[in-house]
Amino acid sequence: MAVLAERRQGFGLLRALVVFLGVSVLCNVALGTRKGHSSLDHRSHRHRHPDHLSLHRHRQRAGKEGQVLHRSKRGWVWNQFFVIEEYTGPDPVLVGRLHSDVDKGDGNIKYILSGEGAGTIFVIDDKTGNIHATKTLDREEQAQYTLTAQAVSRDTHEPLEPPSEFIVKVQDINDNPPEFLQSPYHARVPEMSNVGTSVMQVTATDADDPTYGNSARLVYSILQGQPYFSVESQTGIIRTALPNMDREARQEYDVVIQAKDMGGHMGGLSGTTEVKITLTDVNDNPPKFPQSVYSMSVSEDKVPGEEVGRLKAKDPDLEDNGLVKYCLIDGDGMNMFELTKDSETREAVIKLKKQVDFETKRSYTLKVEGSNPYIDSRFLAWGPYKDEATIKISVEDADEPPVFVAPSYTFEVEENAPKGTSVGRVHAKDTDVANNPVRYMIPLYTDVEQFFSISEDGMITTTRPLDRETQPWHNISVSAIEIGGHHQDTKVRVNIKVKDVNDNPPEFASNNEVFMCEAVAPGKVIETVSAVDKDEMAHRQHFTFSLAQEVAHNQNFSLKDNRDSTASIYVLRKGFSRLTQDIYLLPIEINDNGFPSMSSTNTLTIRVCSCDSKHTILSCNVEPYILPAGLSTGALIAILACIVILLAIVVLFVALRRQKKEPLIVFEEEDIRENIITYDDEGGGEEDTEAFDIATLQNPDGANGFLPRKDIKPELQYPLRPGVGHPAANSVDVDDFIKTRIAEADSDPTAPPYDSIQIYGYEGRGSLAGSLSSLESVTTESDLDYDYLQSWGPRFKKLADLYGTKDGSVHDADDDEDS
Repeated sequence: MAVLAERRQGFGLLRALVVFLGVSVLCNVALGTRKGHSSLDHRSHRHRHPDHLSLHRHRQRAGKEGQVLHRSKRGWVWNQFFVIEEYTGPDPVLVGRLHSDVDKGDGNIKYILSGEGAGTIFVIDDKTGNIHATKTLDREEQAQYTLTAQAVSRDTHEPLEPPSEFIVKVQDINDNPPEFLQSPYHARVPEMSNVGTSVMQVTATDADDPTYGNSARLVYSILQGQPYFSVESQTGIIRTALPNMDREARQEYDVVIQAKDMGGHMGGLSGTTEVKITLTDVNDNPPKFPQSVYSMSVSEDKVPGEEVGRLKAKDPDLEDNGLVKYCLIDGDGMNMFELTKDSETREAVIKLKKQVDFETKRSYTLKVEGSNPYIDSRFLAWGPYKDEATIKISVEDADEPPVFVAPSYTFEVEENAPKGTSVGRVHAKDTDVANNPVRYMIPLYTDVEQFFSISEDGMITTTRPLDRETQPWHNISVSAIEIGGHHQDTKVRVNIKVKDVNDNPPEFASNNEVFMCEAVAPGKVIETVSAVDKDEMAHRQHFTFSLAQEVAHNQNFSLKDNRDSTASIYVLRKGFSRLTQDIYLLPIEINDNGFPSMSSTNTLTIRVCSCDSKHTILSCNVEPYILPAGLSTGALIAILACIVILLAIVVLFVALRRQKKEPLIVFEEEDIRENIITYDDEGGGEEDTEAFDIATLQNPDGANGFLPRKDIKPELQYPLRPGVGHPAANSVDVDDFIKTRIAEADSDPTAPPYDSIQIYGYEGRGSLAGSLSSLESVTTESDLDYDYLQSWGPRFKKLADLYGTKDGSVHDADDDEDS
């Protein structure tokens, strides 16, 4: 198979060269080829290969004398074509031409193309063998395509030659600008760096083919940032270009770097990136005090530790480079004052070390030094890295409060000590020249329950016995107040410890209930008991155990004191049954070793339970039984019978009370209308003392001073208090009558709470309230019908007679008024 390849170029010279090469190849084919000879037309690579065989397999001929082999000519290397990328011409690009030696030009040969892009990107004319590129190719997407060409019979589609594989390479053009890996870049370089110090390296990439031409050859340059920085054209390394760049003058720089392909020549594409360079700090500045002399003052009433003043040396460096260490180096006040540093504000703080006295010395001088603890050896010549300042401190006079001899006091007192027991003495004095006397007091907020009192000489005493178990420590304050002057006071902490005495009996340490199986074996330990004591005995505490006297000889359980403040409970017999008795109460006496010794009797509850064969508890009944009592079954039945009889009596009494309810106060049978007439009689007001008959308010049944009650049966009859009499029937003093009734109600011990207040309508002619009586409603015209009262039963019979009919009601009311 012979192949003709043609490569179109946008330049006339190149097109002419391709035509020339094509003509040369055709001449070679015409002069020296025959069947089985293959040829290649290529614009840039054409040579004979000594080992390349013809692509056409020649038929073998045989003569009568033997076989004759025909040698095939060596062909041209033709397995690589080139197509320029990004071609935008109007016609498809001719990649090359395929031609087979068996093609006679009669159209019986059909050329077939397969492989990458065959039929879509590359198409072949099946008659002529011309291959065209129908789409614009991009080398950055795919640099080459592998295709396979074959000549077949048009009629039978049988291969006429074996398939041949060739490659179409996309030739690069400069169509991609350089791109930096990131943007913006951030870099840091120390200030005061030498010229040429490397800052960082920037890198750009170009998608064009680096092996073809200068499309991917990049050159770096700086567009912004001179004269401070420079960039190496080939490597992209940014370096400092000026010496002694000072961070305190300028800290940040914006540098713009450009990368240009085509070796930086005209026509190349370029890309830029921004680099933000920050100067980092070095210790190149010494500290400096703003003033050489500082003036401060302190009052003589200041206590040690209080602040006198502050000063600060300025250092423009950052972090550790700007740290300043302060110290006192000289002065007559070095023993009276101290220097500390505030970690937040980085200030030197002058504090009072000892209390100053105005009368002794009135001024002090200090010399302070501020220095850098971290020094860069590269800048030692710029030192020294320290500064000094002088502080003058004047002492101010003050009326000082009293001063206690001790900063705090701790006393001890025994618990249960009687009232007035001395606890301890505090003492304070006035340090001023006047030396005024001092009085003491205990602030109430420190001793709310007022357990202590203090005398004029500072002696603290108890006001009641103290209990250590309730409060083992009492922390109070004592104030000393100067008598005269400005009445200044000072306080001191007084801690009072209550010493323990043995005043609490021991008791069981844990739960006092034990579960025991019915089939427990005699001699088995069912429980080990221990005790605790609220008293403070520490390691010397020891308890002894014994059975109470009343159960010392019981036949069920015994106790063994283990002499280690514990005791073991043993079973003496077998045959326990929870059906017969399921609970045993075992009193145990516990003694401590205090002085005086304390003891207590604690009851251990032993519950008999049902267990399985592995002594696992299944169930327990809760029926209490007291071991010492020894009650028989008959006695228990008698007790239960008595309880049942009592309950029956109570139920009977309650049933009778519900069946018949009587009024709480026993009154004789009377007509209810008399009560109505009684309360219809109104007086003439508070000024009218003769228009009202007090006898109408008196209850004849209560004339003897006592009203019998049905709800409560009094055990004793309390007579009226002497001096409290009843007014006569014709008395007109209503106020005295009401006071008498109130006194009778207050002195009646059998009266329930709701009878403790009695209210009487005491209104007359002079009252603004007017009459509140409902009797006037009987004489008024009313549309109300009270006939329904007839159906309410015998309890409302009298009301039905009064209000049943309107006429009857008015008549009865008139008759009652006449009576």
